Amino acid sequence: MKRTLVAALCIFLAPLAYAADLTGHWMAKFEADGTVRETSLFLKADGNLLTGYMSSNQGDEAIQDGKITGNTFSFVIVRDRFGEERKSEFTGKVTDQGITLEFPHPSNRPGRHILLKRISTEAPGPMPAPPTKISLPAAAPVPYNGLAKTPPMGWNSWNKFANKVTDALIRQTADAMVRNGMKDAGYIYVNIDDTWQGSRDAQGNIQANSKFPDMKALADYVHSKGLKLGIYSSPGPKTCAGYEGSFQHEQQDAKTYAAWGIDYLKYDWCSASQVYDYHSMPAVYAKMGAALAATGRPIVYSLCQYGVLKVEQWGTSVDGNLWRTTGDISDNWKSMSHIGFDLQLNLSAYSGPGHWNDPDMLEVGNGGMTNTEYRTHMSLWSLLAAPLLAGNDLRSVPPDIMHILANKEVIAVDQDPLGKQAKRIAKEGDTEVWARPLQGGAYAVGLFNRGASSAKVTARWSDVGFTGKGTVRDLWAAADRGSVSDQFSAPVLSHGVVLIRVEPQK
Repeated sequence: MKRTLVAALCIFLAPLAYAADLTGHWMAKFEADGTVRETSLFLKADGNLLTGYMSSNQGDEAIQDGKITGNTFSFVIVRDRFGEERKSEFTGKVTDQGITLEFPHPSNRPGRHILLKRISTEAPGPMPAPPTKISLPAAAPVPYNGLAKTPPMGWNSWNKFANKVTDALIRQTADAMVRNGMKDAGYIYVNIDDTWQGSRDAQGNIQANSKFPDMKALADYVHSKGLKLGIYSSPGPKTCAGYEGSFQHEQQDAKTYAAWGIDYLKYDWCSASQVYDYHSMPAVYAKMGAALAATGRPIVYSLCQYGVLKVEQWGTSVDGNLWRTTGDISDNWKSMSHIGFDLQLNLSAYSGPGHWNDPDMLEVGNGGMTNTEYRTHMSLWSLLAAPLLAGNDLRSVPPDIMHILANKEVIAVDQDPLGKQAKRIAKEGDTEVWARPLQGGAYAVGLFNRGASSAKVTARWSDVGFTGKGTVRDLWAAADRGSVSDQFSAPVLSHGVVLIRVEPQK
């Protein structure tokens, strides 16, 4: 009887013992779009405690707070985010096939999973010492390329399609932009984001992966539609998605982009933190700025480094035509409103023709916000003189979303040649008023309501910048509101906006 009970207990406890047995080297090695990528966990289990490190395109990183509970485990990776610590929690589960590891997503979207298999049961040795980071001297200013005299307008693949971008999708999107009126509204750039890269050839020239069989032919096709083609890279060894970056190939890559016929480069910091002291960031971006200039081809230069190191103060000197002022946007009210309202204060002095503050791409039409919130999104970006890069599927756009994206009166605010970014001129509770001067003496004014219920919002002409009477045009309603003295008031829906153009009467 006793022997039977012991055997039963062993059978019951066996899965737990196996699940807790995480010591060793676990690896996921896979090919995606012609690129071989690898992630490894070097783990040591001690009861319910887990130690070791993870090795990936982010480098070697020590795991902290590792815990094992049955056949599940968790650990934390602490990363230096430009001088500030950022914690990311990873979770995993042991199965018959190996370890399923879930990566956290920085924008609160579902994380991605990978399956790692054990290739060794040996306890890991010490984590390799990190390489010494490169410190670059200050670079000479790169002359202005003469581009983007109004904020760039177009489309980017990432928000909707991420790693599913293909040659066919880019062609279909270009066709759609011509067909649905986006091109006529001013959207010109068709931008390929991350995951287009393959490997380098024997001479070190970057090749596109199997999703893009002929990048030059693709550029020719986009150009034949009267549009322009954009591309993506990183100053680090790898891009954010783990594809080939431009580290130590800046001039070579710039020449390749020019030969392909590329018109726009988004340059994303990503793994550059592994190789560069982040204080060298201006010089790192100047490196590519100078390389683009040397090609002789007009290529808009978009700096994507999340607004750190006061990029607004040096972006122009590296010939940046636009620079991100924040982290990534998500398709929800909290993310969009925080980025658009809170993080753009006090930046207007650094924006102007050729050089723009960039609060990230548009989420209009991706489904995470209401149309009221999307009108607020579009209005605020237009007042901010922000680049307008749509991020939805343009092949099939509902009429109400097209009305938001292609509203020519609202776009005219964004594209005003004076190039003055709006400032917040009034705030009362959850309501805010933002205004910018326009060429010819008029003003664009946004009456915003960030609260949970409708509210009356008032814009006073003295706050806007003039006194007396003003002739008011409601841009979303496409309606004239007549001559108004001293101030303009309107009921504004929760999370909504009333966007007006007011012309002072002389």
